[in-house]
Amino acid sequence: MSWFDDSIMAKKGVARGKAGQTHTITEAEQGTYHYVYSPFPKPVLTVDPGAVIVAETHDAFEGKIRHETDRPSEILNFPYLNPQNGPIYVNGAQKGDCLAVYIHSVVPRGPQPVGTTVIMPEFGGLVPTADTAMLTAPLPETVRKLNVTPEGGVVWNERITLPYEPFIGTIGTAPEIEAISSLVPDYYGGNMDLPDVAPGAVVYLPVNTEGAYLYLGDCHAAQGDGELCGVAIEHPTVTTVQVDLIKGWTIRSPRLENDRFYMTIGSARPMEDAARGAYRELIRWMAADFGFDEVDAYMLLTQCGRIRLGNMVDPKYTLGASVLKTIAGTPR
Repeated sequence: MSWFDDSIMAKKGVARGKAGQTHTITEAEQGTYHYVYSPFPKPVLTVDPGAVIVAETHDAFEGKIRHETDRPSEILNFPYLNPQNGPIYVNGAQKGDCLAVYIHSVVPRGPQPVGTTVIMPEFGGLVPTADTAMLTAPLPETVRKLNVTPEGGVVWNERITLPYEPFIGTIGTAPEIEAISSLVPDYYGGNMDLPDVAPGAVVYLPVNTEGAYLYLGDCHAAQGDGELCGVAIEHPTVTTVQVDLIKGWTIRSPRLENDRFYMTIGSARPMEDAARGAYRELIRWMAADFGFDEVDAYMLLTQCGRIRLGNMVDPKYTLGASVLKTIAGTPR
């Protein structure tokens, strides 16, 4: 028996973690990709809990950067970045429920080199930006195109090959009333750029509107903590996920479960507020579902909690606070 059979999704989901009908979202079926998270577009797909969805995602630039001689500032129309597949309407989802998304696989697609990373003016963790305004001149625009395969990894140069460690950079449900850029992470998920949102993990997302309206895209082949220059190894993929619905499980912000740990995810500025939000939700989760006293959980996490930096470059920063399953125990 795999750990997934004992997961929260498998125990509490409407479909009990069982895979249902398989659906596809090809580029042709998607048509127009979306650059905001909102409940207003017509769903591209309607599914039941348990559905398996195979989506052809674009890279963060919708494939517009093709050569290392390209200048991103002349090609890209900011803020039209992070094209999203969806929205996907999940039957039975109501505000206050939780959407569970089990990530099966993320596989590169298209002709090599499929990987792209860039340096763009006024974007990144160590340069002046519009929010951190300085007179310092921007770094030179730089584009790198990279061969990416699951078996061969990410070929950086003749000496360095990075392992292929894919994950979904941007995934979430629609807000109830707002339309929010796919560059922004928040309570609904969005552009979290958190490497743990990877194959083999379950992401739990709050349902804010009828049908949940799931969006996903912006898949990365590799990324260090913080996404330092602002752009990971972006690549187009075939991404396969399985969705389920947990009725009446109301969560404030995204959560994650894998074979080793439980995680709560916070997005905010300044960075310490993202960490505080993530840890507070983890403490409250441990109290509500694992039988801990809040003060005891606070003291315990001070000794054994772990914090993961997703991004330090987006309009809000994302951090994930986690506790090992061997410490948390079994949810009630």
